[in-house]
Amino acid sequence: MLTSDALLEVHERAHRNTETYLAHAKRLDPSAADRRMPEFNGASVRLLLHHAIGAESFWIGVLEGRIELDEEEDRYPTIESLEAYREITFATTEAYLHGASPDELNTPRSMFTDPGVERVYRPGHVVMRTITHLYHHQGQVAVIFRLLGKPVPRTPEAYDYPIT
Repeated sequence: MLTSDALLEVHERAHRNTETYLAHAKRLDPSAADRRMPEFNGASVRLLLHHAIGAESFWIGVLEGRIELDEEEDRYPTIESLEAYREITFATTEAYLHGASPDELNTPRSMFTDPGVERVYRPGHVVMRTITHLYHHQGQVAVIFRLLGKPVPRTPEAYDYPIT
């Protein structure tokens, strides 16, 4: 059974990693952060981070009864703007989790994922999916940093789930 306390901890750790990647991306030349990589279907560091943060924002909105898809990458033209977006998304998820009972998190329920499209999900699993999705794209961003010749410093927070 998933608990809000456990999800809050895992969520905080995932965002700590994301902060590390955003801080590293700020040290890149802006053109490098926006360099589209054919190895990643033309994505860039900025676009992958935007996508990962936006997906969390979308899914927490779904859990709260909103469909808010933010695919407008131009709204976040800099790494600094992504940092602000991450902070808002982090706070939204934290607020949801602080108010979520064990029944809310573990009982499958219907929710709309697109207008007119209703699906049944377990809310705690939706939150976990946003976290694993963040780590998936962090791995891709780490590879792009290496391809750009600017690898992330080797720290546990940069490469893996921190176990401290």
